[in-house]
Parts: sequence; structure tokens; C-alpha cells
Amino acid sequence: MIRRSQTDTLIDRIKEPRHTIQVVAGPRQVGKTTLVKQVMKEISIPSLFFNADAVAHDNSNWISDRWAEVRARMAYSGSNEFLLIFDEIHKIDNWSEQIKKEWDADTFKDLNIKVILLGSSRLLLKNGLTESLAGRFELLPMGHWSYQEMHDAFGWDINQYVYFGGYPGSATYINDEKRWRRYMRDSIVAPAIEKDVLLTTYIYKPALMHQVFHLGCSYSGELLSYNKMLGSLQDAGNATTLVNYLEILGESKLITGLQKYAVDKSRKYRSIPKLQVFNNALLTVMTDGMTYEKAFTHPEMWGRWVESAVGCHLLDKADELEFQVYYWRENNEEVDFVITRGESIIAIEVKSGRRQRNSGMSVFGNLYHPKYSFVVGGENIPLEEFFKGDIEKLL
Repeated sequence: MIRRSQTDTLIDRIKEPRHTIQVVAGPRQVGKTTLVKQVMKEISIPSLFFNADAVAHDNSNWISDRWAEVRARMAYSGSNEFLLIFDEIHKIDNWSEQIKKEWDADTFKDLNIKVILLGSSRLLLKNGLTESLAGRFELLPMGHWSYQEMHDAFGWDINQYVYFGGYPGSATYINDEKRWRRYMRDSIVAPAIEKDVLLTTYIYKPALMHQVFHLGCSYSGELLSYNKMLGSLQDAGNATTLVNYLEILGESKLITGLQKYAVDKSRKYRSIPKLQVFNNALLTVMTDGMTYEKAFTHPEMWGRWVESAVGCHLLDKADELEFQVYYWRENNEEVDFVITRGESIIAIEVKSGRRQRNSGMSVFGNLYHPKYSFVVGGENIPLEEFFKGDIEKLL
């Protein structure tokens, strides 16, 4: 069983004196529940785990009833501390107000009940944490599985990771691609959209949200203007709606629209978005007619998958290491990815076979003087080495 890096961090936080609620947030099937179960086994604190996924959304007493169980068990056993864990808590109406009420009651009574909340996306944050629980929580983000983790757990090579992405639950089915696609659609894509997006955020046009998701996945790694998107979608409304839907999908760690790097912030916001999935499995499953053999044997096509996989890796690390990811293009010159943290700027070109080498890196370097500029792929930094490396050392 893979032990993700967040496990030790969470254990350390639970061992500290009670101060804040620990919130483990991340997309579906990245191991949040498994992580918490590992923590429960390794700590000496008594604990209880409750899943709100099957609870009626209007059952306002469910949280207080579970909390009462923990208090009673704590009193009966004579424990001086207890760990209470709620999974998918954001499915319940007014959950944050209930959590705040019970947490503050324990604080007032000096009752040492420590709390972990699990959520499927950053929508959890937006819909309660920053409003009702401000100052009472600490976030522990969990991203998609890395190449190293998929390699260690399933023996995948770099090509399998680029094509099939980083959903561990799907690894069993990659030798039967039709079955893999059904699993991805039924167990990953459908719940992510129907439960994590449509049930936690008001969406005026659900059908349009589905279309935006499909389009964004299919064009991962491509620049696509909002006008072109409007022309490709039915009942699309206006560009503001598309921007809003892309932001929601980005908060859910599904797809996002990268902005162009520019010193002027207004130019960033007005830029054509570069669509980018958070997990390359979404690009694959949403590309009709694609197969592993077909993609792998066509250099230009495979190059698109490689570039998208590099973008996935950068987005995943961005949340953990707190840097921003952009692209850059000026006329015919371009840089695939630009990452920034503070005053540090790093330019990354992906040698993917999609186009001939251009002078974009040199032009960008003369304009912005990045701390590092390098090419991923080929005889430069091998793709596997890049995925295994530590980006923070560059920052």
C-alpha cells in the first residue's frame, strides 16, 4: 500500500495540542479515505470515522448526533482526547454551521476532541470553510497520484502513466481499454460532475457544464479562445458563463484554463486560455476513438499527450508548493509552461514532436530573465527524470 506524503504531515498535526480542524481536500479517488485509515492505525488516540455520503442532505441533526456519540464514548472510556473524522461532510446542508457550533462548544468546555474533515474538492472550502469556520481550520491538500506513486504501486512505465493518467482505482483495467474507459466514465467522471460539482454549486445550465468539461478535456494542452468555445457549444450563453464554469471545474481539480504569463495582470486575465486537465486520464477518456496503440505510434499525437502530462504534473505540484502555472505566447514565439513563486520565474519547454523547435525560450529569456529555462524530453531532461524530480529545488 502506497503511503502518501500527507500521511506523516497529518499524524504530526493530530499529535499537536488541539488548535484547528484539519481539512483534507482533494479530487475523488486520490486516497483521502485510505490516508485517514492509515493515520487511525498509527496513532494511539481513540477515533471514530463517519461517512456522510449516504446521509440525506437535509438531515441537520446527523452531525450533532455523531458528535454526541463521540462525547459519550469519550466520557465512558475516560479518554482525555478523541479523534472525530467526517468524510464527504459538505453533502449536508449547513454543515459548516453545525461543525462550528460543536467545535466551539468543545472549545468552551475544554473538551479535547480533535477533528478531521474530508472533502472531494476545493468547492468544500468555498461553500463553508472560509465563511463559518474562518480561523478554525487548516488545509491539507491532496493531489492526483504522481508517476512515482503509480510506478511503485502498479509497475507502470512512463508511457502508461502519460496515457492512462494517475487514478489508482483504474490501474486494474488498463489491459482492457474498453473496460478502463467504462470505469473512468462511471466511477470517476460521472460522480465528479454530478456530485462534486452540480450538487455543491448552483449551475444554471448543467448541460452546458457537461459540454465545457468534455471540450476542456478533449483540448487539453491547446489554446482555445472563448469565442471558439462559444461556437462549439450549444446554448453557451456568453464568455462570462464559460469563465465561471472553468473556474468551478478548476476548483474541483478536473480542468482549468491556464492564463498567459504577463507582468501586467490585466493582460493575464484577458488572455486566451490554454486548456489543461489535472489528470491525463481525463484527456484520454474524453477523446473519442483514441487507443493506447494509436496514440503511442503517432509522434505528433503522442506529443500532445506528453505536453498535457507535464501540465498535469505542474498543476499538481503547484497546489502543494504554492506556485502559479502559466503559458507564454507572443506572435509565433511560445513557451509551453511558465511557473512563478514570488520573484522566481522558470520557463519550461516540452520537446514533444508536436512542432519544430522555435526561439520562444530565447525571446522569453531576453524579456523576463527567468531563474531557470530548460527543455523536458528527448536528450534534454528525460520525461521520467522530470516527473521524479523535486521542482521546489528550482524555486
